[in-house]
Amino acid sequence: MKKAYLLMVITALVVGFFFFDLDRLLTLEGLKQGLAQFEAWRTDQPMVIGGAFLLLYVLVTALSLPGAAVMTLAAGALFGLLWGTIIVSFASTVGATLAFLISRYLLHDTVQKRFGDRLKPINEGIKKDGAFYLFTLRLVPVFPFFLINLLMGLTPIRALTFFWVSQVGMLAGTLVYVNAGTQLAQLDSLSGILSPSLLLSFALLGVFPLLAKKLLAVIKARRVYAGYQKPSHFDRNLIVIGAGAGGLVTAYIAAAVKAKVTLIEAHKMGGDCLNYGCVPSKALIKSAKLAHQMRQADHYGLEATSPHFSFRKVMARVHEVIRQVEPHDSIERYEGLGVEIIQGYARLVDPWTVEIKRNDGSVQQLTSRSIVLATGARPFIPPLPGIKEVGYVTSDTLWDEFAKLDEAPKRLVVLGGGPIGCELAQSFTRLGSQVTQVEMAPRILIREDEEVSEFAKASLQGDGVAVLTNHKALRCEKQGGTKRLIMEYEGVEKIIEFDTLLCAVGRVARLQGYGLEELGIETNRTIVTNDYLETLYPNIYAAGDVAGPYQFTHTAAHQAWYAAVNALFSQFKRFKVDYRIIPWTTFIDPEVAQVGLNEQEAKKKGIAFEVTRYGLEDLDRAITDGAAHGFVKVLTEPGKDRILGVTIVGKHGGDLMAEFVLAMKHGLGLSKILGTIHAYPTWAEANKYAAGEWKRAHAPERVLIWLEKYHQWRRGNAKTSPADGPATKHSDASDRLG
Repeated sequence: MKKAYLLMVITALVVGFFFFDLDRLLTLEGLKQGLAQFEAWRTDQPMVIGGAFLLLYVLVTALSLPGAAVMTLAAGALFGLLWGTIIVSFASTVGATLAFLISRYLLHDTVQKRFGDRLKPINEGIKKDGAFYLFTLRLVPVFPFFLINLLMGLTPIRALTFFWVSQVGMLAGTLVYVNAGTQLAQLDSLSGILSPSLLLSFALLGVFPLLAKKLLAVIKARRVYAGYQKPSHFDRNLIVIGAGAGGLVTAYIAAAVKAKVTLIEAHKMGGDCLNYGCVPSKALIKSAKLAHQMRQADHYGLEATSPHFSFRKVMARVHEVIRQVEPHDSIERYEGLGVEIIQGYARLVDPWTVEIKRNDGSVQQLTSRSIVLATGARPFIPPLPGIKEVGYVTSDTLWDEFAKLDEAPKRLVVLGGGPIGCELAQSFTRLGSQVTQVEMAPRILIREDEEVSEFAKASLQGDGVAVLTNHKALRCEKQGGTKRLIMEYEGVEKIIEFDTLLCAVGRVARLQGYGLEELGIETNRTIVTNDYLETLYPNIYAAGDVAGPYQFTHTAAHQAWYAAVNALFSQFKRFKVDYRIIPWTTFIDPEVAQVGLNEQEAKKKGIAFEVTRYGLEDLDRAITDGAAHGFVKVLTEPGKDRILGVTIVGKHGGDLMAEFVLAMKHGLGLSKILGTIHAYPTWAEANKYAAGEWKRAHAPERVLIWLEKYHQWRRGNAKTSPADGPATKHSDASDRLG
């Protein structure tokens, strides 16, 4: 209600301004005609006229009315260069700040709620460098100042910062206009002030903040590097610490552009993904899925059978798959690409020097112009009392531990309801374990929409997993030879016995032992970096799980490109990391894939959206494959086909997502997907049919009514009413395609 009253007052003032023809007074011609009268008033009552002029200027600026430029000229003509500049400088700044505050009060929350996701990069940029951006705009009068006032009110810049930056930034332009006002009689038009040469001068002034920013960066760097002696020459162009996905891709790119690069790894090449994560887990999932299909063979017209297998052989196959993929990440391959590989532990001595304790016991130091930290992450072990006594495995250690077993653990407790916990819980229950999954949150896969979590839970329970949500693990204990987990559920303690405990409650960045603390490099769960992946020291970068915010192999590789290019070529051009389109997949059965926003994220961010769904039970290929369950859910802008996010639950969901990732990356809407030929019968048709559902929901009903009339006329049956309906029913195919 208060906003409505304020808006009514502002509207009344603006209408009154034009109704009483006050706008004519604030023209160059009107100013010249009234100048003699103004001077007489000023001579009689200089303080009153000066104060009234200041207040009027504030009002004109605050209401974004036309005439501020003419009033600035008037200030020069009435009060001279000194006092005219002082009055206008303060009046324009106060008025601009009032316009800023009005815009913030009336529009900020609404705009941020509706467009918050798209404005996020701008908001973050304003928070970091808003003063510089504003100062640049204030120095260049090509940009309307009233527009700057209103738009800045929609950003998170502080009002005090807006005030003093505006005061300083507008001073140069104020001086030019006030000085021109002292020669008012000689001016025929405002264009006489803003000549091409003067505009060029202002444009050059506008470059000043950018130069100042560069200068401040240099000063900051000198301060950061103070106390360290920079080498006169360097042994390497780039040193990369860690040979996981982030480190391997960084080193690969550096070698490809002929930089001298050294890659340091203390353990296995390929990092977590090859040795403990993506590769072994997907190999295990495949074996478990085949065992499940054998039990469900009657669904395909075959005789169902209970699979007989050696668990030891299943785990041996997992290790064999690792060995087959290993050459892709091997020392031999990367040395062949021109990368020097050193096996050992690396520690930063200073911003340019790395000390390496080789695995053979020797120690050496290397200097490098740039360094990339890609040290990865490790499983998080919850601090449960008694957990060490009962023993546990993680997603890193289970591959070696379980390889020794002749059969799967009989009673397996999986702590954690995230993607890793869900994948492993389903796999081991299909391989014969009695699995209990414990999650303290209200549901598993908490980052997904609620319906997705429920779908996943039902799938796991259908395979035999006991999924316990809202269960908080309290402690572990041994009673005789029995291991027990004590949990809390709705205030009551519950006990479950187990043979093996698998901790899958998340992963934490590897931060210790690399010299980060000694160099003062800030960490907060991950290494703190800027938009260019730079740490405190501009020549030291971080990429992959250790940098966050995502812990995916593909995002580590994505960051690696930015880290490598910025590390090697930042003196020419730096690139901000682009996180706008990040897909991921949880490889349970059926798969859960997502890119962009889902419903709960959109609601949390206040982003308006429409939902389009296509159920896979209608897809011919899904029916033939006996997997007709799941859905494709697309979020779009209201009334438009621009894709905000996609969730796919179903077989091959991760592969189906690629088309939507490509569409979002290149700004292609659902209409483009609908207009693309998809082979029949394939799973990819689900994407087209989802686009068809959107198209059908947005069919131009009024146009269709007239088209129906047109076709009736063409049949010579113009009297038939559209209300009679079509003569034939739409085919199933036409329904799908919209």
